[in-house]
Amino acid sequence: MINIDSISKTYGSQMLLDQASLQINPGEKIGLVGRNGHGKTTMLKMITGRDEPDGGHIQIPGDYRMGYLTQHINFTRKTVLEECMLGLPKHEEDHYWKAEKILAGLGFSQGDMQRSPWDFSGGYQVRLTLTKVLVSDPDLLILDEPTNYLDIVSIRWISGFLRAWPREILLVTHDRSFMDSVVTHIAGIHRHVIRKIAGNTEKYYEQIAQDEEIYEKTRLNEEKRRKEMGLFITRFRAKARLAGLVQSRVKALARMDKKEGLQKIENLEFSFRDRDFAGKKIMEGEDVTFSYDKQHSLIQNFNITVCPEDRIAVIGKNGKGKTTLLKILAGSLSPDAGSVRYNPGVAKGYFEQTNIDSLNSNATVEEEIIYSHPDLDRRQARNICGAMMFEGDNALKLISVLSGGEKSRVMLAKLLAEPLNLLMLDEPTNHLDMESCDSLIVAMDNFKGAVVLVTHNEMLLHSLANRLIVFKNDTIFLFEGTYQEFLEKEGWEEGPQSAVAHGSGGSVHNEGAVNGNGGGNDGNGGNDGNGGNDGNGSNDGNGSNDGSGSTVRDNRGSISRKEMRKLRSEIVKERSKTVGHLERAVEKDEKFIETCEEQMTALNQAMQDAAEQMDGTRIAELSRQIARCQSEIDKRFELLEKNMDKFDEKRAVFDSRLAELQSLNF
Repeated sequence: MINIDSISKTYGSQMLLDQASLQINPGEKIGLVGRNGHGKTTMLKMITGRDEPDGGHIQIPGDYRMGYLTQHINFTRKTVLEECMLGLPKHEEDHYWKAEKILAGLGFSQGDMQRSPWDFSGGYQVRLTLTKVLVSDPDLLILDEPTNYLDIVSIRWISGFLRAWPREILLVTHDRSFMDSVVTHIAGIHRHVIRKIAGNTEKYYEQIAQDEEIYEKTRLNEEKRRKEMGLFITRFRAKARLAGLVQSRVKALARMDKKEGLQKIENLEFSFRDRDFAGKKIMEGEDVTFSYDKQHSLIQNFNITVCPEDRIAVIGKNGKGKTTLLKILAGSLSPDAGSVRYNPGVAKGYFEQTNIDSLNSNATVEEEIIYSHPDLDRRQARNICGAMMFEGDNALKLISVLSGGEKSRVMLAKLLAEPLNLLMLDEPTNHLDMESCDSLIVAMDNFKGAVVLVTHNEMLLHSLANRLIVFKNDTIFLFEGTYQEFLEKEGWEEGPQSAVAHGSGGSVHNEGAVNGNGGGNDGNGGNDGNGGNDGNGSNDGNGSNDGSGSTVRDNRGSISRKEMRKLRSEIVKERSKTVGHLERAVEKDEKFIETCEEQMTALNQAMQDAAEQMDGTRIAELSRQIARCQSEIDKRFELLEKNMDKFDEKRAVFDSRLAELQSLNF
């Protein structure tokens, strides 16, 4: 088990991790997700000892072995077997048979083991790199973008292999469907901390969205409550009979921690510019034929018609001609025979991974985008820069200092600058994080023109494609239907099953959490306590004789003490009769509000517990209870103010009469 405890990591002014924690338990297959630049690769480096956290601890048992499959392929030996043996531990460095066994399990023949590693396709090169990791017999298999440059068949093979792996896995990949097919848990780097849940990426992102919605609602409710408490203190601070309630509010306000609003996290937002096209056909390819040598033809007599709103995916194994066909259809490569014709009015945009060399290394990101289309001004270019996450001064970066992934984003940004009705894209999701892949899918779906793309991302294929160009069994054909229909009717030949899988692997972990009940009932009850007559009509006591020899005068004359007490008693009695029910109503309102506030505290705690348990049903019920309770508090505060106003108004009448009575003695 690996225990990552409260680690922090900063690069320059950028905070990646702040008191972040994570446990990797026996048998867990964890997918590590997060936006590009938020610390995924840095986390892998710290776990493997290639980097150190600024604070906190990473605890790894002394006998715990880790195997790290990086996304960079590099071979230094002449043969596959020799390259594989580099991964053997020092005390087993001559145990070639162990390497042979694993290579055979990953689909290498005896003859293949004596060939150069560079003779193989990208898929088998990744398998060889994986073999170098597996021969060390690791407890934790760490995989950083293992599907980069793999074809669909290789991706499906490695997915099955990893599902059967019996120990721990920590996986980083931009391919959501691949991750979901392998992992039992998701750990996400979000707002500088790590959140781990059992389940797939969809469940993780739903949980994050739900947590942030609850946080924001709680923050707004607390902010509203703070304002209400402040108004209450200001309004009733001078009321002696409410002194206790005011003081309790003052103390409660001092204890409340102010929640900060969540900072907006920028997403890559794609939106292609549409150019109208009135025709029925955008492009036609007729009897297209191409080969790099005379003996092996990649494409033979291929025909296709592309219509507006087509979403055509080019799929197949690596090295079979997918990118070549896209180049031919895009006009950057001429066919040996046949033709490709565009109808008048077609405006195409072509994205190719290897075409980043066409960027002007001496230009800034902003300049590169401005120059991409003559009708683009600086403001529009800046908007596109912002949409592609080159905000502010980042838009002024030189192309020469950008990473490969950033240059790919600039290439995509140039497509956003041009009004188009045909998009041709070669592996556009490489170098994009999951959120950006989702945004790209939405943008392509909303695009009014046609899309032709090469991709191995099965989530993208399921979401978008309505027609397929398939390279399979050394042939090319057009499949009229969705990717799911293709899998049902045609399918792929599966790669060799691994003989390395040590057992059946872990089953998908169930949460098994017991949902806590509780949360309290809604605070109901209590009548409003209205009514009562206005206390008017007291007698003036003109000229009466009290029997003691003293005379009461009309014009502020003096009266006896006995008469004073009698009149005062009558006013107090009448006051009690007139405002007593209002005083009781105010007390009732105060007690009701206190009860509801206690209940609201319990409900908010129950909501936090339900969020931690990811109990959606309980969260929904508690949300309703909190809303009802808050509504009751709001209504009762309004009633309290009305009753207090009536109480103050009526009491003021009697206070005035008592003051007038008192003045008769002076």
